[in-house]
Amino acid sequence: MKRKLYLLLVILVAASLALSACGAPKPTFKGTVTATFVQEPDNLNPMYSDMYFSAILRELYLKPAWNFDENANPVPVLVKEIPSAANGGLSADGKTITLKLREDIKWSDGEKLTAADFVFTYDMIMSDKNVPLSRYPYEDFVASVTDPDDYTVVVTFTEPFAAWLTRIFTYILPEHVLAPVFEADGTLDNAAWNRNPTVALGPFVLAEWETGSHLAFKANAAWIQPPKIEQFFVRVVPDDAAQEAAIIAGDTDLGIFLSSDQIEKLEAGGTVKVVAVASGYDEAWFLNINPATAHPAMLDVNVRKAVAMATDRFSIINDLLVASINPVSVTFWDTTPPFDNIGKLAPYPYDPEGAKKLLDEAGWKDSDGDGMRDKEIDGKKVDLKLRYITNQRELRKNIQAVVEQQWKLVGIGVELVNYSSDVFWNGFNDDGPQAQGLYDIAEYSSVPGGFPDPDSDGWKCDQIASADNPDGANWQGYCNPRIDELMDMQAVTLDPAKRSEIFKEIQQIMYDDVIYVGFWKDPDLWSINSRVLNVKLSGVYPFWNVHEWEVAASE
Repeated sequence: MKRKLYLLLVILVAASLALSACGAPKPTFKGTVTATFVQEPDNLNPMYSDMYFSAILRELYLKPAWNFDENANPVPVLVKEIPSAANGGLSADGKTITLKLREDIKWSDGEKLTAADFVFTYDMIMSDKNVPLSRYPYEDFVASVTDPDDYTVVVTFTEPFAAWLTRIFTYILPEHVLAPVFEADGTLDNAAWNRNPTVALGPFVLAEWETGSHLAFKANAAWIQPPKIEQFFVRVVPDDAAQEAAIIAGDTDLGIFLSSDQIEKLEAGGTVKVVAVASGYDEAWFLNINPATAHPAMLDVNVRKAVAMATDRFSIINDLLVASINPVSVTFWDTTPPFDNIGKLAPYPYDPEGAKKLLDEAGWKDSDGDGMRDKEIDGKKVDLKLRYITNQRELRKNIQAVVEQQWKLVGIGVELVNYSSDVFWNGFNDDGPQAQGLYDIAEYSSVPGGFPDPDSDGWKCDQIASADNPDGANWQGYCNPRIDELMDMQAVTLDPAKRSEIFKEIQQIMYDDVIYVGFWKDPDLWSINSRVLNVKLSGVYPFWNVHEWEVAASE
């Protein structure tokens, strides 16, 4: 008996030592969460895309320096703590940010994350051999990014930059993967990793992307917070109707980019809940006023105002959406209080008679009785026919059809164009219709780039996209020196109250210039199947806590 007991103890001790040598037991994963996208991502390297359906996936495979939770509060991820004056991470003059990195984070291939990855990311954004979607704010406000040691990153600004918390290091690129590509090809523009980031920095790794069908992300056991689910599966469907059918049938766990008129139908079965998440988005018209590409009528502010007044956005919302969820919006900053100008600025009214008067005064009249206004310009008759573009979203197509009829009543003609989403948001070098100015009015939902901060980089003169400036973010050709001055001023104003007043002046000028016509406030609407647990969606990074999600045991 004693010998058997002794042998048993030896075996137990040996097993214990073996477990200790191997470290903590490997995590186990269970279940698949399926999300349905009506638009396919265009690129998975954030340096080349700000498309919504690409951006929301980033939380799976490419974590930022810090997250924002469901209440839009910053949460450390790659750093030990959020830099602040109290912890020494933010200098007294506001011009230096010091990031102290966690030392236990690895890329999915086992390579350690170090400060060199941060420096490399900055270098790639700034390199003139790459054509990123934007170099903002690094080009405008950052003097240098250095790595005094493996786990310290120092960002030095040329002057205090108010929006640093939402603008810097929202993604990190793997130096050990992409530096050899850059050295060999002289650019990252065509790197395979851009669409196939199989080396990841997050709870999941891309396992498969079948164009037009799906993207599959597998659990990354090496992540500091391993996920509880085994797979995050994205199904790409052709339209809103297909997504709605999948939600109702229980074939998808997450419905994305829904419209408010769907809520009652989706929740009717009792297994789906639709939640609204404030994310800074507003649906709007962006008006092209670039003299080189726009219809000549669009260069007249009174014609632009007439276009807005000829459109009954109020009835469109009442007929196609739920007005209590999607009220008419006014400015680009309507959903970023306290920087909005709500109360002082009202939506452009629906006033077809007033629109007719403005068009008459601008010289646009129906000279040949064909029902469409025209005007002689440089000895040639030019019809008032505008190019109204958007993507393939069914709701937007329906709106185009209604607007066509409303404009006809005041003598405005229209060419309706619908691009696939992987083309609609392309940059200048990829022949994007907006970047190239192939439109007069473009409709989509957008958000200030620094949300929840109001900072935005797409309205300045030096951001106008062109062959000489292909990465410019100003696709409307709008240039107002006062807006430039105010945008520069807000960026370095750290006092929130003073900054708010600056934004209100910006909004007043843009409202008077009629370059942006708000349609409706557009919170993110998500359907969540009851079998998926612990989902806390954020308006900044929706999937910020995806590692905590679980699938109910009944699956």
